[in-house]
Amino acid sequence: MGHTDPAAITANATLPTSTALPKRGCRVAPWHVHVKSLLATAIDPRILFHLGLVLGDNVLPRLVAGNPRQKETHEMASKQSEANKKHYETLMTHAQNGEQLSPEEAAAWNDAEWTKLTAEPGGVDFLEVEVGGRPALWIVPKGAVHDRVIFYIHGGGFVGGSIYTHRKMIAHLAKATGCRALAISYDYVYQGRHYPAQRNQAVDAYRWLLDQGIEPRHIAGAGDSAGVTILFGALLVSRDRGLPLPAAIISISGWYDMAAAGASYQSNSQKDLFFQKGTVEWLAGMVLAGVDPRDPYASPLYADVTGFPPIFLQAGGDETLLDDSLVFAERARTAGVDVRIDVFPRMLHSFQMLAGRAPEADDAIGRFAAWVRPKLGLPEAESNAS
Repeated sequence: MGHTDPAAITANATLPTSTALPKRGCRVAPWHVHVKSLLATAIDPRILFHLGLVLGDNVLPRLVAGNPRQKETHEMASKQSEANKKHYETLMTHAQNGEQLSPEEAAAWNDAEWTKLTAEPGGVDFLEVEVGGRPALWIVPKGAVHDRVIFYIHGGGFVGGSIYTHRKMIAHLAKATGCRALAISYDYVYQGRHYPAQRNQAVDAYRWLLDQGIEPRHIAGAGDSAGVTILFGALLVSRDRGLPLPAAIISISGWYDMAAAGASYQSNSQKDLFFQKGTVEWLAGMVLAGVDPRDPYASPLYADVTGFPPIFLQAGGDETLLDDSLVFAERARTAGVDVRIDVFPRMLHSFQMLAGRAPEADDAIGRFAAWVRPKLGLPEAESNAS
């Protein structure tokens, strides 16, 4: 059933149609053309993994002239939510300046800056552990029910993000839900590890969690952006291998379509300057290294999810990946899956990282928690993300 909040678009909403781009006096070459130009000037190609996340078509004129004010709608974004947009703008500025960082340096910088978006939740312990031979993080709120677990896979385009960038946001979710969370790590593509290596590592981590005696009916799978890609790939493989699926799935701004076929790449291109179609196609090509972008194990949009547990998707109304969530929700519902999707007006990609600072993020976390608690057999309770 769809949510009735007027600030959310439900799973029953009509899918958006493509709209024409406004005419412009000039057009900057798409990202893949910039890549060739950068290579020609001998800029360290290792920086390209970082640039590809943030640069897209029509970026440079807007950096110089500033973004035109969007037409006001009935839903105004909070002042606090602007921090998410400013984070992406900072990344773009670093990229424009041609700063030659190694992948490790860029990841460390992003770890430090990205995590600043999220407030410390308070009353939560973070315990490092090894899961399937890789670092992971137990996130344990005070008073949490220990046999209920949110199995979380962070986003970052397969080239960034970590269990540390996301630990506070995941902690807000775990605290609001009243259970533990397990945040897992995976290899980055700049380490020479292309997909499906990350999916296979997630399968190993999920099996490890089951081996700890946690019942699947007490597990909720969760992820954001590329983490959603990995999560669904891992659950599809787990199903193929006869492993039980979790009780519920939480999806934040999921990257469901490596083929980047959604109409929102066009309709939201003037609102989301960071994840332009050319950028995402380039990044997908680097991640997949020859794998078909419509392979259902790489792009959940094309997967048969019949028999999957209930899924709650959230997306920003202004993000270019909006259609990934909308179309996936419709297809999953057609397959008989219990689906809820909430779209938050004027929000960008993974705005939930603002938990504890922006009301939209706190609202989103609260909705997730209220929805997932009964799925895990937890009683309804007053909860907040702060």
